[in-house]
Amino acid sequence: MEILTIDTPSLGDRSYLVHDGRVAFAVDPQRDIDRVLTLVEDRGVRLAAVFETHIHNDYVTGGLALARLTGASYHVNREDPVTFERTPISDGDVVEVGSMRVRALATPGHTFTHLSYAATREDDTPVVFTGGSLLFGSTGRPDLLGPEHTEDLAHAQHASAHRLATELPDDTQVLPTHGFGSFCSATPTSGDASTIGREKHVNPALTVDERSYVETLLAGLDVYPAYYAHMEPANLAGPSEPDLSPPHRADAAELRRRIDAGEWVVDLRTRTAFAAGHVAGTLNFGIDGAFATYLGWLLPWGTPLTLLGETPEQIAEAQRELVRIGIDRLEAAATGNVREWAFGGELRSFETAWFADLAQVRHHRRVVVLDVRRRSEWDEGHLDDAVHIPLHELLERMDEVPAGEVWVHCKSGYRAGIAASLLAAAGRRVVSINDDFAAAA
Repeated sequence: MEILTIDTPSLGDRSYLVHDGRVAFAVDPQRDIDRVLTLVEDRGVRLAAVFETHIHNDYVTGGLALARLTGASYHVNREDPVTFERTPISDGDVVEVGSMRVRALATPGHTFTHLSYAATREDDTPVVFTGGSLLFGSTGRPDLLGPEHTEDLAHAQHASAHRLATELPDDTQVLPTHGFGSFCSATPTSGDASTIGREKHVNPALTVDERSYVETLLAGLDVYPAYYAHMEPANLAGPSEPDLSPPHRADAAELRRRIDAGEWVVDLRTRTAFAAGHVAGTLNFGIDGAFATYLGWLLPWGTPLTLLGETPEQIAEAQRELVRIGIDRLEAAATGNVREWAFGGELRSFETAWFADLAQVRHHRRVVVLDVRRRSEWDEGHLDDAVHIPLHELLERMDEVPAGEVWVHCKSGYRAGIAASLLAAAGRRVVSINDDFAAAA
């Protein structure tokens, strides 16, 4: 078997294409299925099957569209209440794909109906696609279906990890979907590859007793993006293939009308470029960071969205990121020089600084220090006299930011840049700290 990994680092996820030289199957494909189709064509194989480990909460699947386009069978758990035709699959079922055998294993925990898939071929090293179950040194989070189910799912996750460790050989390669920065991971993961044998030594689900695992897991759960609430319904309904054609091109006058109407006009440039000069009322979510995660988290769902980028390629990249989380429709886009977007008006700007600059300023005058990291990060350590409002709460708590000059920081600068743009658009005087907190603390 050749296993091809399709990495989506912006969402912290991986999909897989596996083939034997003639036929192939895909596991947990992302919405932009052209990446899978390109690999299928490059390898000269036929896609025969698509497998979903679970109904995803962090992205819109491309599984149904991929299966319909290629004629592949689409395997989704028999118990999942989807509204489209699929090939139902249950625990213990075996699917023959060319010379490969794929066996479904019920591994509830991330969801109640989660499946893992163990794949074998003759003398090849066995592999198991674990989705959001067993991750590298961790497991998938159990709280995405609501607090009333969290503890039960945490116990189920522990049992599922032990099932995999008991039934599969130690040399079985573990290939999860989540855990590479995804908020679907319950705790940080470790390493870039693993086996069942390795997980037996490093994974808390396999090295501590069930009660300790569950208590530690539940105590460590942090917030997750608000757009997750829209992913399960979309995936149960059966998402179509996305439209990645270029959006309508807006001129400066249209951009101003949209900003004045309260729509979101998002500048994709780096946070330093935005701070140096931007159109009043625009917001900065740089394409160089976790763009889709934070835009999807903060954008009021359904708000008209226009993108500004330096090049058409930048717009196309952002558009691809957005369809993965179900934001399919852009109102417009503009590219080129920032001055072309200003409709004859002056550009706005704000300062960027280092933590050392903040230390000096606090000797001379009083400023507001705003920490926009998450609660768990704040609890690990924070600056004296700082105000804490996590970035994902800032829009609703803007009136809690004290009056005066605001120096905003996060862990490394990306979230601070977003927060600074929100504050600047609201008319606040702001300085964005573009620095590493851990190194400077």
